[in-house]
Amino acid sequence: MKVAIIGATGFVGPKVVNEALNRGYEVTAFARQPEKLEIENEKLTKQSVDINDTEILANLLVGHDAVISTFNAGWTNPNLYEDFLKGSRSIQAATKQAGIKRYITVGGAGSLYIHGAQLVDGPHFPAEYKPGATAARDYLTELRNENELDWTFVSPAINLHPGTRTANFRLGTEEPVFNTEGKSEISAEDLAVALLDELEKNQFVKQRFTLGY
Repeated sequence: MKVAIIGATGFVGPKVVNEALNRGYEVTAFARQPEKLEIENEKLTKQSVDINDTEILANLLVGHDAVISTFNAGWTNPNLYEDFLKGSRSIQAATKQAGIKRYITVGGAGSLYIHGAQLVDGPHFPAEYKPGATAARDYLTELRNENELDWTFVSPAINLHPGTRTANFRLGTEEPVFNTEGKSEISAEDLAVALLDELEKNQFVKQRFTLGY
């Protein structure tokens, strides 16, 4: 299988590239500056792209079997809300134009529910993360109306951090997965495991899922 991984030089992207390569996939790593990806493999192609140029992106995606997007418009970007939605919509449109059905995208935990309310609307949600979390929440709302693609939206645990690959976590759907200490957390490495597991198992097609320890 040939997989396109978009946002390959971000926080999560390199872990997804590594996980896919370790499973034997042929991978194209898309980023604005792909040379920043410090991974070398005979099955890896690094591709520079502006994800907002839908036509060029679509042409580059032709021939891939699936798209995994870890795109993030940048937490310090003053236009984060608008840029996240614009970029996500472009990736979605390009995937369809390229004739690819399988589309997996990573959003935030802010759209998960506790007691019927989304986390991003809570009084204690960190202000610095609110534009990005709101954008991801609103994009999920749009994606639920997408009928052509076999899409999956993945919300990480509330605390997504660097760590180790354990491949030992639990899955959920609309509410955070908490451990016995009442914490919702996952490593970026295990998020990558979950993304590739979903690509292989197709458990949550046209759905959102989340995960945690």
